[in-house]
Amino acid sequence: MPAPRYRPAAYLPGLRGRRTIERVSELDGTAAVPVPDGGAPARRPAGVCRGSGHVVIYGNPAFIAAFGEGAIGMPARESMLDLPSGAFTLFDAVLARGKPLARWIRYAGEDWRMTVAPRRDPGTGEIYGVAFHMRARSDVAVVSTELPDYVPGRRFA
Repeated sequence: MPAPRYRPAAYLPGLRGRRTIERVSELDGTAAVPVPDGGAPARRPAGVCRGSGHVVIYGNPAFIAAFGEGAIGMPARESMLDLPSGAFTLFDAVLARGKPLARWIRYAGEDWRMTVAPRRDPGTGEIYGVAFHMRARSDVAVVSTELPDYVPGRRFA
């Protein structure tokens, strides 16, 4: 199991009781800083596909919630039926060109930004698949309204 991306909130003073996309503090309704949760946001489906058939080999919890556990091990075109054909055209283009691409798609009655990046074998450099994630247009990025005090020579943790 890989190490967690973030230290627990107990080790990061000042992160509790702040606003995120999900929660607003009763103490400070305007501050917005991320709260480490140890995983990807539950509303942003992401996954990894292998080969020209785009067989899904990994899906995060949001992917499983959106497309079901049965989508893992199936070709994306067969398991992700609610996506428009433009999404799979994007998968094909990234696999063929080896460069990341993104586009807006229509999914579940909303506009979503789909970003797709090639997956390369570290030993050979060969592109073996694609990684993708989706973000709804309504899913606003978490932005801090507070700027840290600048002190010359001070290092931020």
